[in-house]
Amino acid sequence: MPQALILFLSTFVLVFALGFQSLNVNQGRYMAAGITSFVVGSGQMLLYKLAPGAGWLEISAYLVGGPLGIVCSMLVHRRWMK
Repeated sequence: MPQALILFLSTFVLVFALGFQSLNVNQGRYMAAGITSFVVGSGQMLLYKLAPGAGWLEISAYLVGGPLGIVCSMLVHRRWMK
């Protein structure tokens, strides 16, 4: 799998999980907030390994993954956590 795609996906998952965790914390959902911490940590570890060698394509993938991740997180949280 190309590094740019992996970087996009890891950024998407990381920001998605951070947004989901924030919403859970704000709503007092302790278990869900704790579970998302593992996803956040996994996304960060992957980014720390891939980001240092990033070129322009990988940087672009990284920058696109964040905004999409947070918006999707908000939409999914609203539907799943009613």
